[in-house]
Amino acid sequence: MRVKGRVVRLLEERIQRDGVVKAEGVLKVDSFLNHQMDISLFNEMGAELKRLFADAPINKILTIEASGIGIAAIVAQHFGVPVVFAKKAQSINLDGEMYTTRIQSFTHGKIFNVIVSKKYIGPEDHVLIIDDFLANGCALDGLIEIVESAGATVEGIGIAIEKGFQPGGKSLRERGYRLESLAIVDAMDPETGKLVFREQDDAAASCTDFGGVIECEADDIANACAAAKTSSNAASACGCSGANAER
Repeated sequence: MRVKGRVVRLLEERIQRDGVVKAEGVLKVDSFLNHQMDISLFNEMGAELKRLFADAPINKILTIEASGIGIAAIVAQHFGVPVVFAKKAQSINLDGEMYTTRIQSFTHGKIFNVIVSKKYIGPEDHVLIIDDFLANGCALDGLIEIVESAGATVEGIGIAIEKGFQPGGKSLRERGYRLESLAIVDAMDPETGKLVFREQDDAAASCTDFGGVIECEADDIANACAAAKTSSNAASACGCSGANAER
């Protein structure tokens, strides 16, 4: 079981406080994520996604307009790479050859023709796909199709909020894609507004190895040690062993 780091807990608390659970599996978070945007929170999420994908040779971020652009831009700042966003409409400013695909939107209930200029993704690119939400995974399937059509490499997928009770995340993981969702909502009740978040599986999520010296975020050490009681590797990683594992 993953020890939730500070950023994950921060996001979950914000979803719980400001999110609105509606009928038909809709979670409304437009007060901080995809209409009005909390840039301070975005910066925290960007830093966490950079940490999670620090070992990948990412040189480009890909997202889809419109609500993915904000978080993708902040993530790209942490990686120091450009962002490309797939467009849902042809523009007179777009010329040359395009990658195209069709994407069904869960939110809007319609199918979009999505395009990306071939000038901006090619075989040399190692792409991290970023989006604000993951539900059925249709948008991500379309972006993956574009990356693979370009001969580029999908290094991973980073998501702010995943609806774990819908099939998108499970399908992507089963197909072997590296998927990191910061918050995963496994259940929600529109009558009570109650949300159930998934426990995740990176026991050293909040710990960093500095040449053999392990440092954990101060407010995560107790939780890390508690989880480490069942894992000798996790206990060693967070400097928790014996009696310390009870802290």
